[in-house]
Amino acid sequence: MVAGLLCITPAAGFVGPMASALLGLCAGVICYLGVLMKHKAGYDDALDAFGVHGIGGALGALLTGVAASKLWNPDGQDGLLAGNTGLFVEQVIGVAATALYSVAVTWVLLKLVALVAGLRVDEETEREGLDAALHGEAGYIFGGGGRSVATGAASSGGVALHRQEAEADV
Repeated sequence: MVAGLLCITPAAGFVGPMASALLGLCAGVICYLGVLMKHKAGYDDALDAFGVHGIGGALGALLTGVAASKLWNPDGQDGLLAGNTGLFVEQVIGVAATALYSVAVTWVLLKLVALVAGLRVDEETEREGLDAALHGEAGYIFGGGGRSVATGAASSGGVALHRQEAEADV
């Protein structure tokens, strides 16, 4: 649902109901593949922000250049399906420029943060879990024994061990 909404946002006011439904359908498939991509590419995207928001927004902008119609907005432009390649080319340039800008700004900000505060905690803190080590709190408390599960453990094995200990108390 979120992917469909992200995809239709750039096209809202420029496409009709059938095109909107097709954009939503395309977004569901393409964003799902985008979410799966993080596992193959090996990058961290805990909330699937890039896989859904980045890819869904870019897809919506590109498909606006395909499906836009003056029928729905006389002040707009027709898209590729109506024979206007110009709008599609403009959308491709816009998406490419936004991607380049985002990568460049993100890289600069990461370098600045790395200089000032660092990007990672030490391995011991990560293993203990960020909630417990940095905030003195537990993310989840299971059972009446007061045992907790640290939510920021570095490896799934560490989290699984904490969960097994907590479930043993229940």
